[in-house]
Amino acid sequence: MEASVKACGPHGERLLAPPLLTALQQTGSGLWRISRDATIRNSKPPCGGCTATSSSRRNADVVESFCAVELYLPDYLAHAVHRSRASRGEAWFYANWGYEESKHSLALGDWLLRSGMRTEEHMADLEGRLFEHPWQLPHDSHVAMIAYAMVQERATALNYRNLRRRAQECGGDPALEKLLMLLAVDEQAHHSFFLKYVQLYLEQDRQSTLEQLRRAMNAFSMPAIYALADGRQRVARIKELEIFNDELYYREVYLPVLESLGVQRSEMRNRLPIRKAAATGSA
Repeated sequence: MEASVKACGPHGERLLAPPLLTALQQTGSGLWRISRDATIRNSKPPCGGCTATSSSRRNADVVESFCAVELYLPDYLAHAVHRSRASRGEAWFYANWGYEESKHSLALGDWLLRSGMRTEEHMADLEGRLFEHPWQLPHDSHVAMIAYAMVQERATALNYRNLRRRAQECGGDPALEKLLMLLAVDEQAHHSFFLKYVQLYLEQDRQSTLEQLRRAMNAFSMPAIYALADGRQRVARIKELEIFNDELYYREVYLPVLESLGVQRSEMRNRLPIRKAAATGSA
């Protein structure tokens, strides 16, 4: 059942708009620019042009997967703007969110090209295949989608931090490491906004909001990647490199989110989350 907070009419807008706008003002990200960041801009093929190692190729495969998920931004944004039309605070956040997220696929794709890991033709083919399969909402509840976004943003930040660690372990790549650090900052800032939004719902109608949290968190999976023809192989590679998997989701996302919300595990019906945390990067 949808949380009964009256957020879809004039009264609900007056109720939630001030704290949402305040949260937006307090939610800062890196505010970086691809074209002005010298470390990213000067990315070069490994060893000045030598053959990439198997480790760097595996990392590049994961970067491509994350880039692919970020390319679904038009679908994410279309759904989000439609849902938030009646809420100024939320709508203004999504306008800012879309701008920041738009840089993610651009920057990841730029690294793939400048590093020599992918060609222009390959990336154009990837984009063409992606846009054949629009992303669909995983939940029909507005509150469940806010909760889903809260979890997904934290999970994506974790993905980027762990991929950065893998790059360091494989000999280092200053451009990729800097890029992933900036992306993780963005995603964590977005998570903080959605977390504050869910907290507002919990304050207004705890039981109904908890029901939507159970839906979003106990069967969570990251968006979009399974729409690709080789989606299962991509997920397997991410798990193989221990960038994201079920255990990481539970330990680094599920439990910390509950703690931040002040929600007890018993309120999630004493059930562990269904182990479906399909690993991908995301907007």
